[in-house]
Order: sequence, then C-alpha cells, then structure tokens
Amino acid sequence: NVCSLEAQNLFGIDSTNMTCGHWMQIVHAIEENYEAFDGFVVCHGTDTMAYTAAALSYMIQNSAKPIVLTGSQRPLEMEISDARMNLRDSIAYALDDASSGVSLVFGGKIIAGTRAKKVKTMSYNAFASINYPELAVMRDEHLVRYIEPKPFTEPVSFCHELNPRVFLLKLTPGMSPVILKDIFSQYDGIIVESFGVGGIPDSLLHEFVWLMEEYGSSKAVVMTTQVPNEGSDLTVYHVGGHLKSTLRLLEAYDMTTEAAVAKLMWIMGQTREFSEVERLFYQPVAQDILRFGDE
Repeated sequence: NVCSLEAQNLFGIDSTNMTCGHWMQIVHAIEENYEAFDGFVVCHGTDTMAYTAAALSYMIQNSAKPIVLTGSQRPLEMEISDARMNLRDSIAYALDDASSGVSLVFGGKIIAGTRAKKVKTMSYNAFASINYPELAVMRDEHLVRYIEPKPFTEPVSFCHELNPRVFLLKLTPGMSPVILKDIFSQYDGIIVESFGVGGIPDSLLHEFVWLMEEYGSSKAVVMTTQVPNEGSDLTVYHVGGHLKSTLRLLEAYDMTTEAAVAKLMWIMGQTREFSEVERLFYQPVAQDILRFGDE
C-alpha cells in the first residue's frame, strides 16, 4: 500500500562467509538498477553487516537515493522476530524524500554506514553508532531525524576495484613478533588494533620497526584501537608517540575498525603511492572520520 517493490536474490549464504566479491555483486546490482528505482534495501545477515555497510559507503558515493542495509536477530518466519519491524522501518526510511546515501537501519535506529558496529550478539538492539550520533530513529513508525542530510553536489559514483589484501592484526599481551614478517610479506595494507589510545609494545617493537623500514614504501600501515569508543591518539604515550614521529604510519582516530578496513581496501584498489593513500585515508567520506589529531 505504500510502494512498489521488486526483489533480487543475489546469493544465499551465512554472512560470516561474505567476501569482497559479494560486496562487488551488491554494488553491481544497485548500479545496474540505479535509474529504475527510488531506493534500495539490502537484506543481510547481522554478523558482517557493519563491514558491508562500510564497504558500500566507499564503493557507492554521493548517492541521492537511499541504500539501506538491514537484517534481524531472529528469522522472519519465527512467531517472535525483529525482522518485520526492521524491514518495515527500512522501507519507511527509504521512502522518505530526504533519505540518501548508505545507512544501516536496525532496532529503530538509523546509523551512517561508516559508523555502524554490532555490539550485541543476541539482543534486538544489536547495533550502535560509534563516535557519531544516530542519523535518525523510528518512533511508532514515524521517522524522527537528528541530523538533517546535506544534498550531494557531485553525481553518484560506483567503485569497481578493491584490494582484499588488507590484514587486521589485533594485539594481545605477550604476542610473539615472529608472525609479523609473514603478515608484512603477504598483505599490502595492515591495520593494527592496539591497546587503549594506541602504540606497539616493546616485545614487538624491534621487529615492527625493522619491517616498516624494509617494506614501508610499498605498504600502508594504520594504527587504531581495540576500544570501541572515543578513538585513538598515538601522541598520548611514548609507545605511540615515538612511532608516529619516526615511521610513516596512518592513524584511524575516531573511525570504526570496520570502516578502516573497508576504506583501506577501497584506497589500495586505486593506488599504492603512500602520499595518495594518506590523502585519501584522511579525506572524510560519509561521516567516517571527524577527528584528525595533529594531522
């Protein structure tokens, strides 16, 4: 009664099995049908939906038409399920004339695609907006906006190249340095999830610095934090400040890990030149980064 719907079943997999190739398929389907529809709703498993939302935010930019991701914690066919509400809210948000760009709609929240993170494994309010306000909420089937969207001045653009050779390294206390050489040799981009505001422990420092000097001209290394909120700042302590002042490192600051991974894949699909990688990484896309420290 509110809109005309058409559906495509691109693939039927557990979202744990999502790859860059599947992201490409979604982008291709939207690009192929972009002129024929007013908006798009992507139904997706919750486990990797934040990664897909971030990836689509970089692969489809300046979209005046809404691209909404949603899913559910319980299947639609169950008597008690959040699927109906999330699907209804996603369609309602996509129908609003002011909606645009990539977003994730879940549990009554509308979250920017670059800011979404799954924070609960079973509860219905599974997703949160990290270091950025929710764009809007659904209240009794009514859309309440917190942030008014700004109109895009550039035409929509679709990306067709990603570099999947990006590794996410989560540091743990006492980690052996022997794994670092394999990571540097096999991946073009490395994102280090460090402790607190960021830094490299002494046990890894010698090997890390040597590998940065050995591979530095051909690799992009990003430092971020394991802490979900408030972001990184390498300058706070010596373990991070010394690295930043002596090595060619990038810093994620208030970006989510999911956004940092997807953005680096997107960038390195275009260039391996460090100065250009650096420029693109710190260039805000879809509200993905607000704080730049001393950059």
